[in-house]
Amino acid sequence: QVQLVESGGGLVQAGGSLRLSCVASGRTFSSGAMGWFRQAPGKEREFVAGIRWNAGSTLYADSVKGRFTISRDNAKNTVYLQMNSLKPEDTGVYYCAFKRQSLVLTTSYSDWGQGTQVTVSS
Repeated sequence: QVQLVESGGGLVQAGGSLRLSCVASGRTFSSGAMGWFRQAPGKEREFVAGIRWNAGSTLYADSVKGRFTISRDNAKNTVYLQMNSLKPEDTGVYYCAFKRQSLVLTTSYSDWGQGTQVTVSS
């Protein structure tokens, strides 16, 4: 079974930056994909960014394109989400997730972390 542990959340002022990390364990991560999702209070969880383990190709939600960057370190089984120019509407619990197929990055993830809180003050 895959285990995912996020870290790096916190409180930041608008315009600031944070870097989230997600360490994965429980299998060899040479295929599949990782994604970052977020859930704001009273809202549904939404896709933020995804990356394919082997090819490294990425996809972003329109709301974060140009501000967030997803990357991976294969040797450390770790995926990062660099978040710049943060806005109050970026506030929420951020989750990383894993899926075994990598064709579609926005849905159908099978394994989830516990989440890390990001709060952006205005």
